[in-house]
Amino acid sequence: MDTPGHGGNVITELTADHREVERMFRNLDIFADPGERRGLADRITIELVRHAVAEEQYLYPVVREHVAGGHALADKELADHAGIEKLLKELEGTPEDEPRFAELCRHIASEVRTHVADEEERLFPALAQYCEADMLDELGDKVRNAKRRAPTRPHPSAPDTPPANKVLAPGVGLVDRARDLVSGRGRS
Repeated sequence: MDTPGHGGNVITELTADHREVERMFRNLDIFADPGERRGLADRITIELVRHAVAEEQYLYPVVREHVAGGHALADKELADHAGIEKLLKELEGTPEDEPRFAELCRHIASEVRTHVADEEERLFPALAQYCEADMLDELGDKVRNAKRRAPTRPHPSAPDTPPANKVLAPGVGLVDRARDLVSGRGRS
């Protein structure tokens, strides 16, 4: 989701990510060839993991600190991430020609859509209400930078809150990107 032209505040950035993943989910539904489905599922996984890591590092701590009821909102979003990441890990190990692969893809898409709706309908408006525009812009920059360094594979047992996630994620991301480069995973 490092699409050129993304920029601006954190809400704009993350909403653009949401639209891109939704587009990929729709494309996944039309591919009949198992190899094409695996490639697209891998790209969806990469984008979802990077997006989630950036939110966990920067968005949710700000929500906790600045938004009324922020602790509960952040905890709910982290729980959503944990569930989706477990599903992504299961998908990673499922052959694309097995019926379970398509079932997992549908389940992941459903969970992500529910999570996105919650963020866009509850969390983002609350964030906009309680945070100044310059803070949202700065947060957008931090999220974009975090996505570039983030892991690209699901790691369900990795820490999801600062400071541990900010320390470990870049190293894990480097290893994941090296594995992706060697294997060709995530290439269009």
